[in-house]
Amino acid sequence: MAGSGSTGATGKERSEATDPLFNQSLEKGLAVLRAFDPAHRTLTLAEVARLADMSKGSAQRAVHTLEVLGYIGRDRRSRRFRLLPKVIELGFNYLASHPLVRLAHPYLAQLARTSGETASLTEPVGQYMVYMSQIMTTQSIPVLTPVGMRIPMYCTSSGRAYLSRQTDQQARALLEAAHREARTPATLTGVDDILQAIRTCRQVGYAVNCEELFLGDMGIAAAIVDRHGEAVGAVHLAPPTSRWSLEEATQRLAPLVVECARGISESLAH
Repeated sequence: MAGSGSTGATGKERSEATDPLFNQSLEKGLAVLRAFDPAHRTLTLAEVARLADMSKGSAQRAVHTLEVLGYIGRDRRSRRFRLLPKVIELGFNYLASHPLVRLAHPYLAQLARTSGETASLTEPVGQYMVYMSQIMTTQSIPVLTPVGMRIPMYCTSSGRAYLSRQTDQQARALLEAAHREARTPATLTGVDDILQAIRTCRQVGYAVNCEELFLGDMGIAAAIVDRHGEAVGAVHLAPPTSRWSLEEATQRLAPLVVECARGISESLAH
């Protein structure tokens, strides 16, 4: 990464400079917004520059512009920068206009009602699945997974359900490109082991994950496909291990998940 006082262009910047339509100022502004995450809720200017991989001068200009526009502000006590609620508008406009989110809502509501567990809709973004919609259970849940959160494909039921609709070659390429860390002692990290789980998903019609991403949390998912048979997302339940065994969850909940995904897929085809 560039130091806070660096003024030289990176290889990425030089490459993008050859595109006459590419706006580097906009890129830097978005990089600043992405620098804030659950691990970096507030940042100093030097920290923004480091995390966004830009010079301190560039970071200062980008931060000032975003501050004037109302997307970034300063904490009253610490004077550190933080995101402001106006940032939510950017994601909300996408969700509000997304046809899959609107179409899936009644199916997710039915799934949550019949299962008694949280039902979620996710969409692929690179090597991740992003939560697009969610109907929460009234019972206690071990892990908060809000809309907008991204989870890795390799160790989640929704990711494996999506990958099950790809060829082995396509799935392997996505898995090999991913940073496959052991999130828990149960996490599968070997490509061949994960591919075997994906092949099983193809056979039974749903994917499972038992405490591979979070301890105390399971996942049962099925892929959503469009009229061309292409996977566009996945629906999943997150039954906690405090209420369900994996065997019981697959027997009772997997058919509900598969039916929900089928209903959404059929609606997409019309």
